[in-house]
Amino acid sequence: MQSRFDKIALTGNWLDPNAIESAEAMATYLEDHGRSVWIGGDFPGDGLSDSVNQVSEDDIAQHADLVIAVGGDGTMLRAARRAAMAGAPLLGVNRGRLGFLADISPADMLAALDHVLAGDFLVDERMLLRARIVDGNDQTIAGLALNDVVIKRLDSGRMFEFQTYVDGRYVNTHGGDGFIVATPTGSTAYALSCGGPIVTPELDAIVLAPICPHTLSDRPIMIPGNSLTEIRLREQDGDVAAVCCDGEVIGQLGPGDRLQVTAADEKLQLIHPPGHDFYEVLRGKLHWGRGYRSGYEPN
Repeated sequence: MQSRFDKIALTGNWLDPNAIESAEAMATYLEDHGRSVWIGGDFPGDGLSDSVNQVSEDDIAQHADLVIAVGGDGTMLRAARRAAMAGAPLLGVNRGRLGFLADISPADMLAALDHVLAGDFLVDERMLLRARIVDGNDQTIAGLALNDVVIKRLDSGRMFEFQTYVDGRYVNTHGGDGFIVATPTGSTAYALSCGGPIVTPELDAIVLAPICPHTLSDRPIMIPGNSLTEIRLREQDGDVAAVCCDGEVIGQLGPGDRLQVTAADEKLQLIHPPGHDFYEVLRGKLHWGRGYRSGYEPN
């Protein structure tokens, strides 16, 4: 990973005045340090210099050596897909609530930029998933996900049934509300609420987690990261399911269609300031160890 970032893109949740304020402060800081700055053309703030380049949000990562996302985890997920496809690393400033991915606080962002611009940072490579909906005529709809690929019944009134296969081998017929295929990054998101395991980011594995299964023994499992997962609705059921990548619907899965999910060729290079510790993030975000009496935690 290069230590010299000359062209830096800022993207974020511009409906949040706090995110706008942070972006303007960083743009000024970066230009003062000799970097060229790119920002989405829909940026509503008026505190940018005339030399800041404004382009489409969809294309912003194509112009950058580094993408900085300002917002919550939803902002990070959108930025992650664009950054991964452009081959640009991503740094996150948390202006959301939980902030699993955007781990730099607004109070620390300029100090963190000092480290990053000086080449003092950690690189965390994250897996993405490629989802393909293949219909009976072999026509394909594709999507990319950092967290998860999810199927959910469109008619929420009752459960539906579907079959799963891994590398061509039949796994199970599930009845329930849906199914999640998650990366290690996504293991702390929707899959966690369905009883899935927390998977450290460096592990090459995929989590398969049923949503509200009718059978209590239908439990989440982990499979190798190079596996092909295929999901099919039962032909006789007549149901239609929505397919979502990181919460955004990419298409529908009907009887006779196949949803195929694999690890994507693209990888996300996630940038962290020095001292970043995944287990410390878990303790802080999931409130582990709260309520311990004094002296129980390690020094």
